[in-house]
Amino acid sequence: MAGVLERSYIEICGFERESVLRFRQITLNLGVGLHSSGVKYADSAGGFSYEDSGKLLSVTSNRFIHWSTSGDTVQFVEQSLDTNLLNNAVRLRIPNCLLLPGGVCIQETLNNIIILIVTSQSVHRLVLPHPTRMYRSVSVWTFSIFTDIGKLNLNEPAHSYVLPFAQGTQTTAPSTSAAWISHEGEALFALASPSGAITVVTLPAHDQDGTVSILELKQSSMMQRLAGWMPTAIRGDQSIPDLAISLAVHQLEDDTFIFALCQDHKLRMWSLKHQMCLLVTDMLEYMPAGRGEVKASPALAHKLRLFFSSSIGLCLAIYLAVPKRSQFCVLQLVASENNRYSLDHISTLFTTQETLVDFVLTATDIWAVWLDNDNQTVVKYISFEHNTTGMWNQVFVQPSPEEEVHVGEDQDPREIYLDVLFSPLRFTASAIIKALQSLVAALVTTKRCFQLQGSVTEYEFCQEDYRLLQVEFWSKFYACCLQYQDVLSTPLALHISPATAMVCVLKKGFVSFLLPCFAIDHLYLNPAVSAVISGGLLLDSEMSRDVLQLVQCLRMVNESLPEDMAYEMEKALEDLLSPEKVSEKVLEGLLASDNGNVIQDITNKLQDINNPIVAINMLLRELDLETDAETDSRHTVRISLSQLYGSSVAASLICQAVCQIAMTRTLICRDLLILQQLYLRIGDNVRGSQLLQLQQDLISRCSNLLCTYHLLKQMSLTLSSSVPLDILNADLQHLSVLELSDSTTPTSRRSVLNPQTVVELFYQNVARKAIMSQIFSQQDVEGNQTMLHWSQMISSVLTLLCQFLWPSNPSFLFPECLMLNCQYTQLQEYVRLVGPWCQVNVGSYRFVLGHCYLASGEGQKALQCFQEAAAEVDKEEFLMKLTGSVEEAATTTAPRLLYYNKVLRLLEDIGLPELVIHLATLAISEAANDERIQAALWTRIFKHHLDLGHNSQAYEALTQNPDSSRQLDCLRQLVVVLCERAQLRDLVQFSFVNLHDEVVSIIESRARAVDLMTHNYYELLYAFHINRHNYRKAGTVMFEYGMRLGREVRTLRGLQKQVNCYLAALSCLRLVHPDYAWIVQPSSGAATTLIIRRPPFFQMYWMECSYMYLSRTVTVLMSWFGSCSQTTNTVSHRRSIHKGGAHGNAPLTVTTGKSRRDNLCTNPKQER
Repeated sequence: MAGVLERSYIEICGFERESVLRFRQITLNLGVGLHSSGVKYADSAGGFSYEDSGKLLSVTSNRFIHWSTSGDTVQFVEQSLDTNLLNNAVRLRIPNCLLLPGGVCIQETLNNIIILIVTSQSVHRLVLPHPTRMYRSVSVWTFSIFTDIGKLNLNEPAHSYVLPFAQGTQTTAPSTSAAWISHEGEALFALASPSGAITVVTLPAHDQDGTVSILELKQSSMMQRLAGWMPTAIRGDQSIPDLAISLAVHQLEDDTFIFALCQDHKLRMWSLKHQMCLLVTDMLEYMPAGRGEVKASPALAHKLRLFFSSSIGLCLAIYLAVPKRSQFCVLQLVASENNRYSLDHISTLFTTQETLVDFVLTATDIWAVWLDNDNQTVVKYISFEHNTTGMWNQVFVQPSPEEEVHVGEDQDPREIYLDVLFSPLRFTASAIIKALQSLVAALVTTKRCFQLQGSVTEYEFCQEDYRLLQVEFWSKFYACCLQYQDVLSTPLALHISPATAMVCVLKKGFVSFLLPCFAIDHLYLNPAVSAVISGGLLLDSEMSRDVLQLVQCLRMVNESLPEDMAYEMEKALEDLLSPEKVSEKVLEGLLASDNGNVIQDITNKLQDINNPIVAINMLLRELDLETDAETDSRHTVRISLSQLYGSSVAASLICQAVCQIAMTRTLICRDLLILQQLYLRIGDNVRGSQLLQLQQDLISRCSNLLCTYHLLKQMSLTLSSSVPLDILNADLQHLSVLELSDSTTPTSRRSVLNPQTVVELFYQNVARKAIMSQIFSQQDVEGNQTMLHWSQMISSVLTLLCQFLWPSNPSFLFPECLMLNCQYTQLQEYVRLVGPWCQVNVGSYRFVLGHCYLASGEGQKALQCFQEAAAEVDKEEFLMKLTGSVEEAATTTAPRLLYYNKVLRLLEDIGLPELVIHLATLAISEAANDERIQAALWTRIFKHHLDLGHNSQAYEALTQNPDSSRQLDCLRQLVVVLCERAQLRDLVQFSFVNLHDEVVSIIESRARAVDLMTHNYYELLYAFHINRHNYRKAGTVMFEYGMRLGREVRTLRGLQKQVNCYLAALSCLRLVHPDYAWIVQPSSGAATTLIIRRPPFFQMYWMECSYMYLSRTVTVLMSWFGSCSQTTNTVSHRRSIHKGGAHGNAPLTVTTGKSRRDNLCTNPKQER
């Protein structure tokens, strides 16, 4: 009959990957010598959780301290899952004083954290400030309570006390110890005396004066005050059956009970108040058989643990270490009248494991950690109240790294080994450093290269031999790393937070956390396939049987799959091959090599599944994390939630859990895909419509799920790149034109010493706040009573994070985060893996891929991606954000045009004018009915053509602009730029259809506004008119140029230029019809009203027009010019001209109601 198991747990290691934890070294020298007994104690560890660590708004939420001891050294580390703690690691060494088992205790008071330490020759008390009494920072960094530990004078009597027997003749050290703080604030230390007594040392409260007292609890139940520890030989007591091997203390009301589990297998309870032994219980009475054999040998490995709650009272758990018959006994302390106590038996639990490392008793469960015969860690838990079958719940511990690394023939051994060594989930930095030190090399690659060179100097190596030699050297170093990693992974203790129920395994080199296992993973990983889990996945007994049979078949496929075939499937996913075809090929290989009839066994078991299609469909439904709900990251996060699970430890822990889930489910999908191919082969109990559903629906869904979980696994293992600050700022400036949300912008939370995976980067910058907002959106967290239950919280966080990462969900936050954090290589790999099979956010993927190409300088590829993304701009959330701000969205402009506008701005900001022109030209076809957008696009095209020197194309874009005001602006810019570049030929030769007058006006205004000697706008205008055969206007321009030279440039050079101007004007008038051979000349005496009405050439003159017949004019001008050419009487000639009539020709006044242009174009005969 199937037993009912609770869900199992998985172990996630929270070790550092590149930085070693920095301990502050403190040495306390008491001046004592090495103990003469030469006893050695095993390394130990323990943990302490703050009382309010489960309250959301508490300063100490998700905060704990763990320690480990080795010889005369104890090291403390304070950690928080919410904030990063500064100065949080301390290593205290007390020379010649060995730390006793149970010799470290941490207790909490209102104002202080008190650490009690018991050694073989001394006791110590460290008083540190409580976190609530320290400065609280709102940043991600917070000071640890160990920050000011260096200020303590640990040699003071208030902190340290040397035991009197340390200077005596005592030859045997205490076996175990316990410590606690009394209600009055005194520090008490209980030491198991070698004589069988229990010595209690009491230090006065740290803030009070007093003396140290030492009490000895003896089997005679008498209490004596001792000045020192009386040697055993003096007392004459040679027997040690009552020697305590495990101590535990509990304060109940006004008394303190000391429980001692002794070598004679008896449990003794001492009352410190009454100074007597109140209870003695023989634990062998709870053994069902073999008591006599066990009683004959002393107990050496029994362990005792206590648990107290107001609801159930005080419970004791005793582990009886008996070869092949070890058991746990759970007892409850019961008080009767007259201070008499008894123990009620609650449960006896048996275990087949041999070497118990540690165990913890909770209100309902026993958690235990063992070492098996292969020295591998085993962690299990069991409910001692409701478990009638005695079945232990499994914890799937973190497997050791692979003993061998597979290096393909086309792969570089160095790269493969480095990837494995520094990949998450495998090696700590400490293990790698120790391996390097053991090889006496600062850099292993340097030494290996020297050895390689020495090996190949005698004769020439072929490439294959060189590669094999590389593999040999790297495999040796890898094996060395494995050995150190195994040592650091040795478990020392368990720690369970009473407030949050978080379970930690304290190991020699790091701490690992136990996370609840999801239902589908539990079924696949748990070998007890006949067990039915409670809740969630399985609905009825028949369906349960089918699903369990199916999962058992999956495990059989996994066990029968050779390593090379598994590698082939993995490589196929990496190479984007079809999983369906590869799985079919793998199945053919399995069938061909089925020597042990494994496939036949699987086939037989498949026949026992009544409804395989429904069972497969249920598994696929559990594996699929696609959700229709929009995952919105724009919620405002309350200050109380802003730091929850925000530390680097929590980020690493959560993201490693995602990686572990992805790895497990990749295997599930792979095996299920192979199993479905087998169903297609046999098809005995899959017929008709079910077979069609299997072919067309289930296999393709399973294939997509396999690709999805492979993608999640790869991203969880991919490290983020460290981007220099200047490059990061430059890229962010470019991206700012997209006006994306601030939720995905980089923050300063990233640790420099500990590199992140891209999933950690996403979690810390974006996902965490969105997750917390969704979890607590329906809860009232204003009070201080919101409790943080570890299993519930971490399961919700993992589910939501996986949904954010799920590529088939509408959320596009993960790729967006990678883009805004300049993780372009990782983003390209992500898009490569997701492209062939994901049909969601296709346009968004093309857009971010285009931006990756921009960052790598591949502009044409980027443009192609941007064009492909345009088709999805009105369908996908991310692309819809690119359509602009609220003001732009309120207009009637098509979303695709707004998208083009943002991309064009991005390309302009980066500086890619050719791509801007290409994309703007494409966008014009989309804006056939929107003249405003067309005008903006043509203006863009004109600007960039002009910047590139494409003058003809710029002129063409100018003429196509439908907006007259923009057209005039472009025309003005064209004239100015071409003049500045001295590209006057292009400007003169353009036709300027319908823009002739505007060009003339622009050039005239520029000519009159700039200095005459440094710019040649008059000459440009002259050439412009000559090119169009408008000689009269050309002559007018040169005449005006000469007049200004005469008034503004009174130098010889100016006079020479003036002569040339008049000669040019004369030449032009000769080419004009005699009826129009006249020009306008300024004269003085103008009225102010005329200046305002019709702007003159100069502010000091007004326009009075005169005309003369050509023959007379030519004669006059030539006579005057001839005198000027001799350069004599220059000043007088200039003055005569300035007076207006050097040859006595009286001017005729023209009506001033017309503009200057009208006067220039009017027939003089008509005017007369």
